[in-house]
Amino acid sequence: MSIHLVVAEVVGGVPAAYARELISASRKADGDAEIAVALVGSGVPDTTDLPVDKAYILDDESLVDCNAGVFETPVDALASLCRRVEPDAVLFSKSDFGSIVGPRLAFRLGSCAAQDCTDVESDAESSRLIVTRPVHGGNAVARMRFAPGALQVIVVRAGAFEPATGRGTPRPERVDLTGQINPTRAKLKRTVAEAAEGVRLEDADVVVSGGRGLGGPEPFKQLEDLANMLGGAVGASRAACDAGWIDHSHQVGLTGKSIRPRLYITVGISGASQHMAGCSSARNIVAINSDSEANIFKEARFGVVGDWKEVLPAFIEAARDLGAGQR
Repeated sequence: MSIHLVVAEVVGGVPAAYARELISASRKADGDAEIAVALVGSGVPDTTDLPVDKAYILDDESLVDCNAGVFETPVDALASLCRRVEPDAVLFSKSDFGSIVGPRLAFRLGSCAAQDCTDVESDAESSRLIVTRPVHGGNAVARMRFAPGALQVIVVRAGAFEPATGRGTPRPERVDLTGQINPTRAKLKRTVAEAAEGVRLEDADVVVSGGRGLGGPEPFKQLEDLANMLGGAVGASRAACDAGWIDHSHQVGLTGKSIRPRLYITVGISGASQHMAGCSSARNIVAINSDSEANIFKEARFGVVGDWKEVLPAFIEAARDLGAGQR
């Protein structure tokens, strides 16, 4: 029987929501595999209701430094766990943590990592996993199979799988990390927390994004008003972020965040493949753009060709009339 190890950060005593997505990915890849979860953080509780067969707790204050860009200690801890458990595959989410710790863990254990995977399946002939991931800036997809014998480290795109439902009752085992974590070379000097209000971009059911077509930072105030009215969050294209109109924490795309809202409203975004790679899981896309040939209209369920300065105020007024402000 194969063993799949799902790695999830624990913040504030709660496993990251993406843990259930990784469990779904594991089940799809191999329904017979034993699924274990590694809960990584500080102050990790002794119980979990994740629907897995086993749970391992990696609890140490040094592990939370990864939030500040210090990743040596979680790599040390996970490498030690992998040598003991000997999983066939280790699954991470494409968060800051997973995107960096995953490849480093693979290198440490003499293997390789597949990044930004949107699908995982099993090859019946070789009993190895096949992953699907975008290549060439999202203009094509590639299917790749891991070499025989190598540890399969997979970094899964957020939102690529529906979260696993149900509850489990595994008995978490606290892993003794004494002597397993080497003193980190990088030292955390100071943490600067960005003030944030409302729903996180990755968790929002509604996202309103602006792009280069807005022409400057001022229109983002209107997008924020619309997002607040709909109980959502504000996103942006890379061009808007690079121009300094809005912080990069709002960037949606291949080099930004991957989202899966029920409703994605874009204003002045052309729909380049790199941007669409971050919102391909959106259930409904509404596009407002003055260019009728913009690629975004190929992906949108509803589209409006026109000047956003005229369309957006009317859109906001219509939403207000429908009572969106009471949500």
